[in-house]
Amino acid sequence: MDCSCCTRRGLVRGALGLGLACTGIAVAPAQVLGGAPRSLAIQRVQTGESFEGAYWRDGRYDREALQQLDWLLRDPSMEEATPMDPRLFDVLAVIARQMEATEGYQVISGYRAPETNAARARESRRVSRASLHMSGMAADVRLVGRESLGMARLAAEMQLGGVGLYRRDGFVHLDCGPIRRW
Repeated sequence: MDCSCCTRRGLVRGALGLGLACTGIAVAPAQVLGGAPRSLAIQRVQTGESFEGAYWRDGRYDREALQQLDWLLRDPSMEEATPMDPRLFDVLAVIARQMEATEGYQVISGYRAPETNAARARESRRVSRASLHMSGMAADVRLVGRESLGMARLAAEMQLGGVGLYRRDGFVHLDCGPIRRW
């Protein structure tokens, strides 16, 4: 399923409450997610570990759930975690909801220690030396059962942060930093 918000039905749904997603206007995740509990299902590709549950409820982030997500998105090569920016989880939750995903995310890369990022940048021009992965603000993901192109298009249209499509590798970079795409 590609960008369902940009179909006629999606536009009608948008007019009923999710409309800013297709207008080219930046959307705050809270506008889409509202006050209901915010949940994610994530599996870490390298370790097989997973998280499924609410990370935000009763008007605030759940500290214990955030700690579990921080560890899940750690740099597995260094066994080093950092506090992830919870806005990243909001971006992931919005995209999953808008794509009507029934399966969870697969995380290819979350937090990267500076040493890991530097090593990857030496190996590939596609890795930024100032990557938001080092700040806990980015993740490279697949959404099971959804096309990466459709996910990238939707995220770019919603203008929630940075979006990079890595079509050959089958994943999308999502972050909660400045709005940009590649």
